[in-house]
Amino acid sequence: MSDIIRELVCNQPKPTPDHKRYSHVVKACKDGKEKIIRFGEAGVEGVPENAVSTKDQKKRAAYYARNNAVNPNPDFFTARYWGQRAKW
Repeated sequence: MSDIIRELVCNQPKPTPDHKRYSHVVKACKDGKEKIIRFGEAGVEGVPENAVSTKDQKKRAAYYARNNAVNPNPDFFTARYWGQRAKW
């Protein structure tokens, strides 16, 4: 297990700049269960909540369409939940 995973705090996403595929990792903890989840494509910037440019709005719309993000209740232990919360 890498050092970054050992030092993770429950439900606090953390960037993983050295990972070749995923940009973030989180230790999801709920009801006594723990799970390590890697999410987010490396090298892709998310869009902040208050983005006003047309390019950022289109980027967010494409992400939501690609990941079925209109579903309001994704499972807590999925990469989709954490990707929406941390990057989009």
